[in-house]
Amino acid sequence: MPLLVDGRRVRLPRSAAELVREHPSLEERARLLRGQSVQQVGPQGLLYVQQRELAVTTPKDGSISILGSDDATTCHIVVLRHTGNGATCLTHCDGTDTKAEVPLIMSAIKSFSDHTECGRLEVHLVGGFSDDRQLSQKLTHQLLSEFDKQDDDIHLVTLCVTELNDREENENHFPIIYGIAVNIKTAEIYRASFQDHGPEEQLRAARALAGGPCQDGTEAYTSKVLCR
Repeated sequence: MPLLVDGRRVRLPRSAAELVREHPSLEERARLLRGQSVQQVGPQGLLYVQQRELAVTTPKDGSISILGSDDATTCHIVVLRHTGNGATCLTHCDGTDTKAEVPLIMSAIKSFSDHTECGRLEVHLVGGFSDDRQLSQKLTHQLLSEFDKQDDDIHLVTLCVTELNDREENENHFPIIYGIAVNIKTAEIYRASFQDHGPEEQLRAARALAGGPCQDGTEAYTSKVLCR
C-alpha cells in the first residue's frame, strides 16, 4: 500500500523539497519543529537510541516514557507510531541497510499491535542536511521508497530532512536539528539533546562498532529494544 500525506498518495521519487511543495502541510510541520528550542532531556524515564539501534514500546510501559536519539548529521531519526494503541518505534538510521531496516521497524510496531485495533500508522522523518557527498539525500530517498513499498498504509506526518533541515554558515552546511525525543504517552515529538546515552552506553557502542549481531532482550537492553 502507498505512503500517504493528508490522505493523498505520495508520488515518488521526489526530493524532500519537491514533496513539501506538493504537500504544504509537511512544510508547516517542518517549520514548527525547526523553530523549537532544544530541550535537554534527563535520564528519568528515557531510553536513548544509538546509531543503528531500534527501540519500541507502548504507553503501558511503566519504566519508559521517552524515546530519543541525537548526534544525527547525515543520519535520519525515524519515528513510527500506531495511533490506536500508541505503540511507538524510534530508530537512528545511517543508510547501512535501509532495505532491511524498514521492514524491521514495521515488524517491531506490529508485534505490539492487534490488526483489529482502530488507528493508523504515522511516520516522522528527521535529520540530515545538504552535505557535499549527498549521503543525506540518498538516505531520504531510500527511506521514502522503502516505506512506500510496505503492505500497510503509512501516513507521512513529519518530513524535516536533508535540505529542509539545512543551514549555511560561511559557505558550509550544517543540520539544524541533530536530535529529537518522542513522549510515548502524549505522542509529542520535539527537538532534544541528551547527556545520558544509557543504559549500557559503552557496551552498546562497542557492539555496534564490532558489527556483532544483536537479539531481542539481550542483557544490555530492555525486552523492548532491538539493535542491528
